[in-house]
Amino acid sequence: MLQFVPVYLLCYLVIFELRCFRCVGPNSRIQLILSVWQFIGQMKSVLVLRHAKSSWKHPDLADHDRPLNKRGKRDAPPMGRLLKREDLVPDIIISSTAIRARATAKAVAKASGYKGEIILNKSLYAAGPEAYLGVIHALSDEYVRVLIVGHNPGLEELVELLTGEIHLMPTCSLAHVKFRVDKWSEIDNKIKGQVAEIWQPWDLT
Repeated sequence: MLQFVPVYLLCYLVIFELRCFRCVGPNSRIQLILSVWQFIGQMKSVLVLRHAKSSWKHPDLADHDRPLNKRGKRDAPPMGRLLKREDLVPDIIISSTAIRARATAKAVAKASGYKGEIILNKSLYAAGPEAYLGVIHALSDEYVRVLIVGHNPGLEELVELLTGEIHLMPTCSLAHVKFRVDKWSEIDNKIKGQVAEIWQPWDLT
């Protein structure tokens, strides 16, 4: 399956079909409209967000329960405002149950204007890329864009799995990966996504 098509080729396709539009009957026109719409509309986006910087001040706390430190609390909201500014507010947010991931997800959701529920998934704590991919596969196809909040090294490995590219993901980094598919279950080792952008917290200061 073609995942991504150059803009000029897409424009040519639309122009070609519009020319055909004038030469066919009403029923065929409907089919032409649907074919163009489906071709353009087959897109899913995965927003991969590593939790913001966490605190090590309380050595008695379990790793799962470590909170954000001052820097983490500062870095998370600008990522949410970025999502709003870039028109990338997700349809659903799924986060690890770890305190630092939950706090990051909550701060980003609030700053972005996200109105839905933040789904907490225990399997994403200390998880490998397969666990994240399983969560993606389980998504309803009505969702177009998902934000996943989790941990390294699993998230860096997930981005590599999804795209075939190696990218470093420091704390509170956000990667936007796009797929030319219409079902989440189609994303696998053969269907590679495209990294549209990666933002670091220092890019937003």
